[in-house]
Amino acid sequence: MRDVQQAAESSFEFPYRVQHSWPDADLHFSEQLASLLERHGPCAELICVCIGTDRSTGDSLGPLVGSFLSRHPRPRFRVYGTLDEPVHALNLSSTLETIRERHPDALVIAVDACLGQSRSVGWIQVGPGPVKPGAGVNKQLPEVGDIHITGIVNVSGFMEYFVLQNTRLSLVMNMAEVIASAIIKAVDRTRIPLH
Repeated sequence: MRDVQQAAESSFEFPYRVQHSWPDADLHFSEQLASLLERHGPCAELICVCIGTDRSTGDSLGPLVGSFLSRHPRPRFRVYGTLDEPVHALNLSSTLETIRERHPDALVIAVDACLGQSRSVGWIQVGPGPVKPGAGVNKQLPEVGDIHITGIVNVSGFMEYFVLQNTRLSLVMNMAEVIASAIIKAVDRTRIPLH
């Protein structure tokens, strides 16, 4: 497994993937996220939209990340989507409209859970472009973000709602901690000019 890890760490291609349980996973992930942030150039502020609901264990990845991030405020960095105030299918469109009105020049990072193959469970991914929330459960929702971060929390292919409901909380919590730590490290280390 170490050879796979070293190959992933040396890659500068996106999307970049890391297994959340690797040593220093948050550090390696933050380096790639910082690289993406710097590619975008100057922005007025950074917005992190953490998508999901606390009513489903698997789908709580985003709100957990948002709650962890909200405990570590940074200048010109705003979080939408926490356990107390989740951003989900029912309020996603209105939240995006609020962001467009209040933060017209912001760079948006979107965080969401997803389903995948069994060998991919526990992996987190970062890449350019938006996330497509609800795709795993056949919902048509607006795309979100200039940069996306996704965490594969369980297996896709059959009874996706049931699978999300029966995802291990331990896995989701551990993944959320790695993602939140990586975002904080990336925000702190990035040389992106905030104007």
